[in-house]
Amino acid sequence: MIRKKPITKEAALLRMADLCARGERCASEIREKLRKLMVPSSTANEIIEYLEENRYIDDLRFAKAYARDKVRFSGWGRNKIRMALAVKRISSSEIREALDELDEEEYLLSLTKAAEAKARTLDLTDYADRAKLYRHLASRGFESGLISKAIREIQE
Repeated sequence: MIRKKPITKEAALLRMADLCARGERCASEIREKLRKLMVPSSTANEIIEYLEENRYIDDLRFAKAYARDKVRFSGWGRNKIRMALAVKRISSSEIREALDELDEEEYLLSLTKAAEAKARTLDLTDYADRAKLYRHLASRGFESGLISKAIREIQE
């Protein structure tokens, strides 16, 4: 078994700063990367503190970008985004703020696209198929009231 030589604090800091400069990251992602590099937790805390002070990491900025991208590119609803951000240890107030800033028009368009794409394979006059569409949209994280409204609009 080959043992890796521990990385220095400076090298870890440079590597994490470079990673953050290339794309939005949250503190928990950086902490996990530092853990994999076998950086002691006290040193990891210092690195994360430095990155936050110098605006390389900002969990609110990350949450807003993450939520926007998941709606736009993945067709996710608020519920699924909320759960994914919670897994990344983003605070509930930051999650709420990120979800509140979503463009409502773009959000509803994403729901409509997902509903219409799935509905093409179903017969919406059949209750079982409507239920299947409902479950599909719920699994994508959309709210039940919006799902029901979208299904009614597609049926018309």
